[in-house]
Amino acid sequence: MSKISNYLTESRNELFNKVSWPTWSELQNSAWVVMASAIIIALVVFVLDFVFEFGMTMLYDLFK
Repeated sequence: MSKISNYLTESRNELFNKVSWPTWSELQNSAWVVMASAIIIALVVFVLDFVFEFGMTMLYDLFK
C-alpha cells in the first residue's frame, strides 16, 4: 500500500510542480494548426480518391 501512496504523491507533485502547461493563446494556436492540418490532409485524400476513381473508370472503359 505504501508503494501506491508514494506513486500517487509523486505523480501529483510532478503534475502540479514540474509540468509546464501551455498558455491559453498557445493552446488556441495549436488547435488552429491541428485543424488546418486536418483540412489539408482531408483535401489531399479527397483529390487522390477522385484521381484514382477517374483513372480506374478510364481503365475499365477501355475494356468494355
